[in-house]
Amino acid sequence: MSLDPILERLNAAQRAAVTAPLGPVLVLAGAGSGKTRVLTHRIAWLIQAEGVSPHAILAVTFTNKAAGEMRARVESLLGMPPGVLWIGTFHGIAHRLLRRHWHEAGLVESFQIIDSEDQQRLIKKLIKAQQLDETRWVPREVQWFINSNKDEGRRSKHLKAGNDPIRAQMIRLYALYEDACARSGVVDFGELLLRAFEVWRDQPALLEHYRQRFRHVLVDEFQDTNTIQYAWLKLLAGADGCPFVVGDDDQSVYRFRGARVENLQQFGRDFPAVKLFRLEQNYRSTGAILAAANGLIANNAGRLGKTLWTSGEQGEPIRLYAAFNERDEAEFVCQRIRDHVAHGGLHRDVAVLYRSNAQSRVFEEIFLAARMPYRVYGGLRFFERAEIKDALAYLRLIANRRDDASFERVVNLPTRGIGAKSLETIRAAARDAACPLWAAARACLGDALGPKASEALRGFLELIERLADEVKGLALHEQVDRMLTVSGLIEFHKRDKADRGEARVENLEELVSAARGFNADALETDLPPLEAFLAHVTLESGEGQADAWEDCVQMMTLHTAKGLEFPIVFLCGMEDGLFPHQRSIGDLDGLEEERRLCYVGMTRAMKQLYLTYAEQRRLHGIDSYSQPSRFIKEAPEELIEEIRPRLQVSRPVASGRFAREPSHEAVPVRRALSASRSLRSEPPPMPGMRLGARVRHGKFGEGVILNLEGSGPQARVQVNFERQGTKWLVMQYANLEPL
Repeated sequence: MSLDPILERLNAAQRAAVTAPLGPVLVLAGAGSGKTRVLTHRIAWLIQAEGVSPHAILAVTFTNKAAGEMRARVESLLGMPPGVLWIGTFHGIAHRLLRRHWHEAGLVESFQIIDSEDQQRLIKKLIKAQQLDETRWVPREVQWFINSNKDEGRRSKHLKAGNDPIRAQMIRLYALYEDACARSGVVDFGELLLRAFEVWRDQPALLEHYRQRFRHVLVDEFQDTNTIQYAWLKLLAGADGCPFVVGDDDQSVYRFRGARVENLQQFGRDFPAVKLFRLEQNYRSTGAILAAANGLIANNAGRLGKTLWTSGEQGEPIRLYAAFNERDEAEFVCQRIRDHVAHGGLHRDVAVLYRSNAQSRVFEEIFLAARMPYRVYGGLRFFERAEIKDALAYLRLIANRRDDASFERVVNLPTRGIGAKSLETIRAAARDAACPLWAAARACLGDALGPKASEALRGFLELIERLADEVKGLALHEQVDRMLTVSGLIEFHKRDKADRGEARVENLEELVSAARGFNADALETDLPPLEAFLAHVTLESGEGQADAWEDCVQMMTLHTAKGLEFPIVFLCGMEDGLFPHQRSIGDLDGLEEERRLCYVGMTRAMKQLYLTYAEQRRLHGIDSYSQPSRFIKEAPEELIEEIRPRLQVSRPVASGRFAREPSHEAVPVRRALSASRSLRSEPPPMPGMRLGARVRHGKFGEGVILNLEGSGPQARVQVNFERQGTKWLVMQYANLEPL
């Protein structure tokens, strides 16, 4: 077979990477630079040019979809079935290995894989068997503890409790969980990777067999590898292997899942003979979008370094819109989409990206009112999310004790010791008496349920009655807020250490905002506010979102958007505290990951990128007045074009924006802000004072500069001190010493 088809469609940098001499290779592939093409063409090159047997190649990626795409491309290139190649996800390859070597791995031959829900169910049984209080030892928290330690390659026997009794109990539960899995012949997802690593580590002959077989290991999305995945790769490659890894340190955004961007740097230390190739030509975005993204990401320290460029057009400038509030922001986006469609465009050309899932609610309301088709990509519409349904069930039960569906949903949420057996007893009593579950539950208190279950059930019934009394006369949003606190739902999800716990808390707090903004008069009913709100929610939930194949606007979080592309992208909620997220502002590593996430969002846009922020935002039930995101300041000023309304009046300089008429028509004007009102970063107030610099304060000790504002003696600096936390200081009086 001629090698021309393999190389003819590659640019010079791609060709250099594909044809690199055998040995360790690191390909630093920028967004939209053709990394999958390089990976698949490398496989073809190894087979056709280097004479490598297909049986000697192992290709690993992170999703089944990516693995399927890789297999299809290799088959197309080589004209041969890819079944002879080991191409799959980390978990899929580990599973394949363990099926072949179950005995060496200490497993039963017929071992089964349990998913996350089954794992949580098993942990719940163990907690109950130990007679522990589930409100203190939350199954999801224990699950997070077990999985995070497995991702780091740590068994329960490796962990030390020290003098921490809570950690000691967690370790005991981890050990009990390991024993239960062994007895049942099951493994979870984390166990697949850890066990596959251990079987190689502990079986030298087996490891040597696979080292000889798989001399060529190719890894996609290498920046997303965690500790155990990298250890697995390093062990297999050994000293003589030829690992070929493709990644982008600027797109590492899964630290909360255990991903370690440091693995890219570590790869060069572990494989000193590595050859580095950079893919910097972008085939997705315009020159303006790439230049803005480059300017942003250049603020991160410790990068391996690359600059995206395109041979295509410069394109439109990045449009920046400052909204009054979150509704003005959503209406602006809606109007721009309408304009696009009116000029022959499609709804599916457009993506609305946001940092927090809770931001979708206002956009959904505006889009529904405008009859604009949309789809929440990779997630549920706001009122369909489980935690929102739970909260609404509490509210419905407060409003109507006869609501059996709501009773069943929350009678044991948060867990209070009312199990399936007790619930079946209540159901039977309700059937016999032809009455609602609430009345049947009252009748079952005592002998029918036993003392422990009766006490738990009585507590729940009294909780609902107390809530109903306490919320009388309160404003609607105060009723919702009171319910979330007293019911324990907020605290329940706060104890979930996984990222989704925080997201669920944010969504519940956003429900308070939804209640605050609800206009009962719009329904034209005489219902009390709470009942009117619940009716509104039911009606809105009935408005189904568009099917995936329909022409509709795509809405998603920035994390979900990774790997996708759209002609037009709206990056919304660009405010400090929202994006970058409040929890990351005081943490330099967290702030850099937020910046990478913004970089990912910007490079999703092909033709047009909009950045929007709100001067005032009601989010998570709280009104906030935030500063525009520091990420806006970090994009080159000449690439930004503000969009202002046709009607405007000046506001005080300190406000930094303009007042608007409610029904405005936005038109673009070239950015011309005065120095006092500019969003741009000021020059460093004094030498050594820059973002990321380490400084020393006479009282607070050493810290890292997170933000700078203004110039001259009155300039302000935000420093994250190691012992004292984050503080704003006036430069004139701070007497900071650069380190």
